[in-house]
Amino acid sequence: MSRIDRRFAALKAAGRTGLIPFVTAGDPAPEHSVALMHALVDAGADLIELGVPFSDPMADGPVIQHASERAIARGVGLADVLAWVAAFRERDRDTPVVLMGYLNPVEIHGYERFAAEAANAGVDGVLLVDCPLEESQVLAPLRAAGLQQILLAAPTTAPARMAKLCEAAEGFLYYVSFAGITGAGRLSTQDIAARVADIRSHAKAPVAVGFGVKDAQSAKAIAGFADAVVIGSALVERLEGLTHVPDIVARAGDFLRPIRAALDEA
Repeated sequence: MSRIDRRFAALKAAGRTGLIPFVTAGDPAPEHSVALMHALVDAGADLIELGVPFSDPMADGPVIQHASERAIARGVGLADVLAWVAAFRERDRDTPVVLMGYLNPVEIHGYERFAAEAANAGVDGVLLVDCPLEESQVLAPLRAAGLQQILLAAPTTAPARMAKLCEAAEGFLYYVSFAGITGAGRLSTQDIAARVADIRSHAKAPVAVGFGVKDAQSAKAIAGFADAVVIGSALVERLEGLTHVPDIVARAGDFLRPIRAALDEA
């Protein structure tokens, strides 16, 4: 079993909903990226979604777009991200790490090279927004290296395509709670609960819900029908501008702990 599969199996056995925080690698301070990852785990993260900075993050709202811009301005690239994951693995061998981003950096790096280096660093999966299931053959070297491709589904996904996604899903299936960009404020749990329940009944992997989750209240509402909750923009926004590691660690913990507690209550 992969680290992701083991973690979701443990969550299911314990009757708990997973917490998946997203941060952009290298933001707010590249030199403290590994410390931030550990802080997320200490605050209750079950899996870390680490954003690879990209110049044209089309699925992301202004908060994460600006985080990518800040990281790129500081010279952060894919090699740095992989190095930080490797450093994180020196202390944490269990928490799954998924790289979230876009296909271009992987293609430029080279699929075989990326697959080998990412697996060696301790990456567990990749979520590439602009590489849908229909084009995922290009990621064969990644799967051969043991990396799981996290697939996306949305309210606009047609039934026939949803069936294919449920059949192909590995690690977890990421359900985008509405048709839009990250950080938007239109989350309506009543609209998505039935949809997610139906997906969970057919998917071969757990279902995580993201986009629009901002706080403990919205996370707790989703915990009633999802295997995990993804929260990104609200966390990235609270970390913006911090430069000292004690402040970064404290801010991340103060934000995530109430969400972890709310999920456990649910």
